[in-house]
Formats: sequence, C-alpha cells, structure tokens
Amino acid sequence: MASNSGSKVIYFLAGVGVGTVVALLFAPRSGEETREFLRDRAEKSRDYIKEHSGDLREKAHELGEKGKEFVGQSRESLESALEAGKRAYKEERQKA
Repeated sequence: MASNSGSKVIYFLAGVGVGTVVALLFAPRSGEETREFLRDRAEKSRDYIKEHSGDLREKAHELGEKGKEFVGQSRESLESALEAGKRAYKEERQKA
C-alpha cells in the first residue's frame, strides 16, 4: 500500500512539474519576471515541503507508538489466554 501511494505522489509531482513548464512557456512575462516568479514558487514549495514533512514524521511516530501499544496489549491478552488454556488442560488431564 505504501508503494502505491508513493507512486501516486511521484506522478502528482511529475504532473505539477510538467504543468509548470507548460505555463512558463506560454506566460506573457519577461525573463526577469519569470525568474522572480520561479524563485518565489521554489521558496514556497520548499517551505511547504518542510512544514508537511514534519507533520508526516510526527504522524508516523504517533502511529508507531500506537502500534507498539496495541502489540503490547495483544501480547498480554494472548499470554493470558495461553496460560488459561494450559491451566484448563492440566485440570482436565488431572481429572482423567
């Protein structure tokens, strides 16, 4: 699933890049205005990526912690069930 969403992001970014190039080719701006525009857009994009990468990192960390907690609880439940099964088996074996 992660691979699928990763490829979607790559296709999206490629589409953004192609769209930007096409827009620049047909833009009625001078060279200096276009360079200024590109500089601004690059800076905004860099800031956006920095901001959202931190959010994604934080969410991944939270999910990892929740996963560890869930595994710990599941392990405890399984250990309890296994012990109960062993006790029940021993009791039935002693009866027989």
